[in-house]
Amino acid sequence: MAGGAIVNTGGSKDYSGKMTLFVFLACLVASSGGLIFGYDIGISGGVTSMESFLVRFFPSVLKKEKEDVSTNQYCKFDSQLLTAFTSSLYLAALIASFFASTVTRVFGRKWSMFGGGITFLAGSAINGAAENVFMLILGRILLGIGVGFANQSVPLYLSEMAPAKLRGMLNIGFQLMITIGILAANLINYGTAQISGGWGWRVSLALAAVPAAIITIGSLILPDTPNSLVERGHDEQAKVMLKRIRGTDDIQSEYEDIVAASEEAKTVQHPWSNIMKRKYRPQLTMAVLIPLFQQLTGINVIMFYAPVLFKTIGFGSDASLMSSVITGLVNMFATFVSIATVDKFGRRILFLEGGSQMLISQIIVGTLIAIKFGNNGEATLSKEYAFFVVLFVCIFVSAFAWSWGPMGWLVPSEIFPLEIRPAGQAINVSVNMFFTFVIGQFFLAMLCHMKFGLFYFFAGWELLMTIFIALFLPETKNVPIEEMVLVWKKHWFWGKFIADGDIHVGKVDTGV
Repeated sequence: MAGGAIVNTGGSKDYSGKMTLFVFLACLVASSGGLIFGYDIGISGGVTSMESFLVRFFPSVLKKEKEDVSTNQYCKFDSQLLTAFTSSLYLAALIASFFASTVTRVFGRKWSMFGGGITFLAGSAINGAAENVFMLILGRILLGIGVGFANQSVPLYLSEMAPAKLRGMLNIGFQLMITIGILAANLINYGTAQISGGWGWRVSLALAAVPAAIITIGSLILPDTPNSLVERGHDEQAKVMLKRIRGTDDIQSEYEDIVAASEEAKTVQHPWSNIMKRKYRPQLTMAVLIPLFQQLTGINVIMFYAPVLFKTIGFGSDASLMSSVITGLVNMFATFVSIATVDKFGRRILFLEGGSQMLISQIIVGTLIAIKFGNNGEATLSKEYAFFVVLFVCIFVSAFAWSWGPMGWLVPSEIFPLEIRPAGQAINVSVNMFFTFVIGQFFLAMLCHMKFGLFYFFAGWELLMTIFIALFLPETKNVPIEEMVLVWKKHWFWGKFIADGDIHVGKVDTGV
């Protein structure tokens, strides 16, 4: 039906297998790749609100803040050089994700994670020792390469290792680690801001080496996924690994589907041109629009710049860092809601509820700021009023944390057939990073020019993305990853793009 897009995937198989300790631990270690992304998101905004950091690298921003006490609050931190520090990482991650797709396909998912960890380690060392803006941005670029490799490989690894009925829960481990990284960074920023001597920012930046070391060492002990082993010609190893991760010898049906997918993948010489074919239109559309919409929720505005944002609307420096710790806690705990519900209620319900809640809370935050700051951007907030601003920011963050946050990584990683999976995930990551870069680079300028209207701008996108999900995203819970094509074939809109001859696994009843 045109509006529902809920399909019966009765044509897909119910593979044998269960959650094993081995697969849980493997997914836990792989998920730690999210720590480096989360730590960076959290650390950047906190460091750029530290006076000692601004004195050393961005004195003009600090001078504007200190000298002109009547300046428009919306424009207080508008500096393209300052935002270049934050957003340069995401441009590097965008480019790196394309190289990562080749590494992931040719050498396996774990070596892509390892490469990400190593480059992130190097970047954290350079940033911690930075003496000038050039060193800062060079370090950020290396961090970005690490993020590009990790974000490309980790969600794929999790989706391939997990049993179909628990894929959502295990994949969201990546998003949970992102939120833990953000929270850890917020707590560290709060602590290092208290260090006398003005070198606390160095500690914050250098401690990025800790999550980098975790994924670097962890990737060395991770097993390869059966899908990757088959793809690279190690069929017997794949069969042994499949038995181990499923906890049963009854794996022939799943193994045969993986082999069938691999055989089809081998006929594809150029996955980048192949992904443009009509039969992959549903997956390509989702790989572009889901990460685009994820960034247009406005979440990175909150997470990058939470300390600066709270400082801008009248909180003191320490109070703004503490407020970002609160939002970080909300972000982490709300992610557990999606872990508990995603495989029971499905992806769509979380997308739709979360999108609606973000829409409402974004409008309220914009209105609260509009009432006090208006167009001139000059006001002071009472503690009570500031409390309500933080409250609705937290309501917004919680909605994102159980919807577009985890679903934005889960759904694209589980919908691609093997032959274009690394390329599809690279597109997903690159679109995500591109719009993270754009919003990161221009947010402070947009806040300066659009004022409180910026919050309404993001609310408009939240309305659009919620309608899009309602109409065009089918439910993907409990569907084996190599049989996902059956879901698209049954969809009211996407089914017309997929011919019967394009389906090589399971059976599909088109209802015709």
